[in-house]
Amino acid sequence: MGCIPAASQRQRPSIGTTPVAFPANPILESVMKSEKTSPQTEEAQRLTAAAQELFEFAIGREELKHIMALLPEAAPVARNTVEYELQLLKIITVGWSITYFLEEFPHKEPLAILFWEAVRGFSQQLSETAGLMIGGEVDYFEVLRARLDDYVDALERGGDAAEPAAVIGPAFARNCDAGDEVFTIMSGSRMFIATTGRVKQMLARIVTE
Repeated sequence: MGCIPAASQRQRPSIGTTPVAFPANPILESVMKSEKTSPQTEEAQRLTAAAQELFEFAIGREELKHIMALLPEAAPVARNTVEYELQLLKIITVGWSITYFLEEFPHKEPLAILFWEAVRGFSQQLSETAGLMIGGEVDYFEVLRARLDDYVDALERGGDAAEPAAVIGPAFARNCDAGDEVFTIMSGSRMFIATTGRVKQMLARIVTE
């Protein structure tokens, strides 16, 4: 299970298939370098609405609360760290899902850029708030980029795993400084599975509208 080849090198699976790896995401680089998109056409407005829906899901806490409720109180891990990392993983997985599941969708890149622009704006607000609280500089968007790279590397190293969640879970636990603690691993796997499943449904509707 290595990096996903270019579309010309493999047959495109249907939108309902299970993803096999996080691809490298050059769209993040585009977002960092570009000005905000200013949609004018009806199609662009539709994409903006879809990106906003995906963004709101990405920062939503319903799945996070459910997964945290399943984490035993006695688990030897800092619960606030698990909660923080779960939110990062959810945002990353939503952004990746746009790139992967909509590989042949003609408006994939504008949709992804709109999503990451919303995430960047959200990240700036969080960074400013956190900076005031701790009296130092915080760059939440850079943290997201670093975590994305970390999960990509983990998947490349775990190429023989039957399911990506089997790799994401342990990588998530390492980001929580939890080692091989089983309940933390399960938390990361659950977030990845729940997020990709929900986003597949959302993207399928976007494609058919």
